[in-house]
Amino acid sequence: MTFPAGDSPFRALRIRRVVLADFRSYAALDLRLSANIAALAGENGAGKTNLLEAISLFTPGRGLRRAELADLAREGGGGGFAVSLELTGEAGGPLQLGTGAEMAPEGAQKKYRIDREPVSSSRAFADHVRIVWLTPAMDGLFAGPAGERRRFLDRLVLAVDSEHGARVGALERALRNRNKLLEERRGEKIWLDAAEREIAELGIAVAAARRETVERLAALIAAGRDAESPFPWADIALEGEIDRLTAERPALEAEEMFRVLLRDNRARDAAAGRSLIGPQASDLIVRHGPKQCDARRASTGEQKALLVGLVLAHAQLVAAMSGIAPLVLLDEIAAHFDPRRRRALFDALAALGGQIWMTGADASLFDDLIGRADIFTVCNGSLSPLSRAEAP
Repeated sequence: MTFPAGDSPFRALRIRRVVLADFRSYAALDLRLSANIAALAGENGAGKTNLLEAISLFTPGRGLRRAELADLAREGGGGGFAVSLELTGEAGGPLQLGTGAEMAPEGAQKKYRIDREPVSSSRAFADHVRIVWLTPAMDGLFAGPAGERRRFLDRLVLAVDSEHGARVGALERALRNRNKLLEERRGEKIWLDAAEREIAELGIAVAAARRETVERLAALIAAGRDAESPFPWADIALEGEIDRLTAERPALEAEEMFRVLLRDNRARDAAAGRSLIGPQASDLIVRHGPKQCDARRASTGEQKALLVGLVLAHAQLVAAMSGIAPLVLLDEIAAHFDPRRRRALFDALAALGGQIWMTGADASLFDDLIGRADIFTVCNGSLSPLSRAEAP
């Protein structure tokens, strides 16, 4: 499901201006763009990823680095920060989104605004913009621990379901509460029963949302398989006891069966110091489709290409489910690809329909984008235009 540039049937809001104040390495930045592709080139530590991170804050959660609020404010600043995006493509004219932190007696307070009017949380931004990303920290995803793949999966779900993060957070709190009851041996039946009912309800909701996203993504990948693509297709599936339960049983029946499992495993969970059954023990299984091998057994280069293909497919799924072509943030994306694969990547990204942001240490990585992208050099928290996109 790809479309010629400019022919996407999905709504595509594009950033035309980014304003930062006291964010990370940026004391102040007012960046204006004209193209659907923005490329940032500069040495490590220049501030490229910081700019992508600022944009990623307009999704539910803590952004692409999962940073604490205090870590986002510039050292030497007043303790707060502000990020503003001006977007075009919305009916009725440009749209302004803002987020940041303001200092208060009780500490930094997160703020969210749409057209300068306060909103309650970053979930409100999902009505206007969707964002997906890929960072170098994700390169070891397939060979790493299951927890990293669950976090990756939850980010995939969150891009299409802005309430998913709240459910996952509530489940984590409920699990900690049950663990504490078991640990302190004051787990009277009435309290444990109540905790396990809450976990069962939340756990099945989380598992069902994950399953729906995985099934939709797998179907989209299967429909678009291309044996000649430099980005191989992935076979994906969920593995876990609760995932099987959710797939095989109606929701209410699955909740009751999960609750019984929790009750019957209290002694084992108390000895382990954690709940051993639940969505917190699930795994995302990924196979290299053309080679039909586990992704973790593929070469480093094959894993990178497979991950890029998965993120491209996810961007298509976000557009199909939300009606909004997402912003795509790709940190240090092109460095390990040969020229052929880089050109294929740039063409695939252009076909997504949403705005693309990329970073790289060497400006020559983006030579194929000259005339098609706004290319900037980044140095010490400031940006200079290297090449501007040609007018259509």
